[in-house]
Amino acid sequence: MSTSFLTKNALAHSLKQLMEHTPLNKITVRHLVDDCGLNRQTFYYHFQDIFELLGWIYRTEAVESIAKYRSYSTWTDGFYRIFCYIESNKAFCYNTLDSLGRTHLDAYLYDVTNDLVMGVIQELSAGMEVSSEEKRFIANFYTLAFTGLVIQWMRGGMKDQPKHIIEQLSVLIEGNFTRALHKYEKKLT
Repeated sequence: MSTSFLTKNALAHSLKQLMEHTPLNKITVRHLVDDCGLNRQTFYYHFQDIFELLGWIYRTEAVESIAKYRSYSTWTDGFYRIFCYIESNKAFCYNTLDSLGRTHLDAYLYDVTNDLVMGVIQELSAGMEVSSEEKRFIANFYTLAFTGLVIQWMRGGMKDQPKHIIEQLSVLIEGNFTRALHKYEKKLT
């Protein structure tokens, strides 16, 4: 591992630790660097501000972990991993949800979900005459529905079991990706 990655990881670990007990808007760069034994200049060499670090954490910790679940037979496992990430980083995600860093949580959820859904759409549309624009529209619709579901789950205190939510989602979505693609398919005449 590179020194740069190790430094970024140390800063990320410190931010997550601090967010266990301190609202994000109360955490300063000074708090971070003091916590992990670095200097301010080192922080600013890697990140412009705490929000950029926050975005980096979401991108590196979670986005890559679901890359292999981009197929129709595995999409539920990918969604489950998103729920698991949020549950195992509860204070961090809650703190982000209720802060100016909310856009980073939204972007994380949108990016990982859209990547997963687009993988399914690409797989199911093989051999169909559906434009890229229409595929993106379908993926965007399902992505926004899922991210809204996750945000509401978080706002409700994460009481429902992720497996149960995914089972309900699976019933709701079963066959709808394909049905939507067929509706957009260009009929050759």
